[in-house]
Amino acid sequence: MFIAFVTVTVLGAVFNGAAAVTYLMGHEYPKTQADMKGIPRKYVPVLGTLLAAGTVGLLAGLAVPVLGNLAACGLVLYFIGAIYAHLRVGSRNIVGGIVFLATAVAVLVLGLNYHGPW
Repeated sequence: MFIAFVTVTVLGAVFNGAAAVTYLMGHEYPKTQADMKGIPRKYVPVLGTLLAAGTVGLLAGLAVPVLGNLAACGLVLYFIGAIYAHLRVGSRNIVGGIVFLATAVAVLVLGLNYHGPW
């Protein structure tokens, strides 16, 4: 169980860390996605910061389990919102969001099973 928990947590941190870097470095992809969803571009760095905080929280959760559980909960909410934003404007390009959501759910479930809520 421990190996699965650590593996999925590190995988989730890598996924979200890469996405956070993309958002924070000013890459064009997040900006065009924001335009498509009707989100002002000024919120792209905020979304990147949320992803970065989730990444740090997942990694901190390896030492302090409650932080990992809270970060995973936050990421689950983030990706539910991202999928909803796609569906709201009629976009069916949600596979990436589902993969990220599934990873966050897996981290949360494994973390709760391995460590408990606290």
